[in-house]
Amino acid sequence: MKKSIFFLIFIGVFCVSFKCIHKEENIKLPSSKSSSKEKLTNQINEVKKFVNASSKYNTEVGFFIDMGIASGKKRFFIYDLKNDKLINKGLVGHGSGSETGIPGKLKFSNVKNSLSTSLGKYSIGYSYNGTFGKAYKLYGLDKTNDNAFDRNVVLHKYKDVPFEEQINPICNSYGCPMVNEKFFGVVEDIIDNSKKKIILVIYY
Repeated sequence: MKKSIFFLIFIGVFCVSFKCIHKEENIKLPSSKSSSKEKLTNQINEVKKFVNASSKYNTEVGFFIDMGIASGKKRFFIYDLKNDKLINKGLVGHGSGSETGIPGKLKFSNVKNSLSTSLGKYSIGYSYNGTFGKAYKLYGLDKTNDNAFDRNVVLHKYKDVPFEEQINPICNSYGCPMVNEKFFGVVEDIIDNSKKKIILVIYY
């Protein structure tokens, strides 16, 4: 009888332990990170083809924004296209119109006054001084974002965008890629010292 009770207790402990270990393994699965890396690699390859087909675009550096990553995490990537390496990364806000009310899920629009982020390739244009200081005009190069210039979608900084990553979502824009002031300085230096147009890609 004692042996039977001991055996049942042993089986119960074993099952509980197995469930806990199994649960921890699921938490540690790097599926999202792998997916983000794969998406970035695909976008880099596409941009390389695009810039190499025209003499007016910068073939050495590109900007990539992965909207599939939470806004509290660094998802604006500055990439060295020539030497295939990541130069820097920072936080970037998305449009308030892209919110769906479902955590981790966004929607996108190219429609005026939608306040949404638009996906696609952008050519970074001239700078000007606007509401938030220095900003850069953006020209949408795809059907999904070809209204960007008319919608006044620009690359700009904003004081309330944090520099460090955080758990909570950061503030939203009116559809513009909006970055931290310190990180904007890094981006600004690269753009202003480029003799050719730099491509920025927003993807999901």
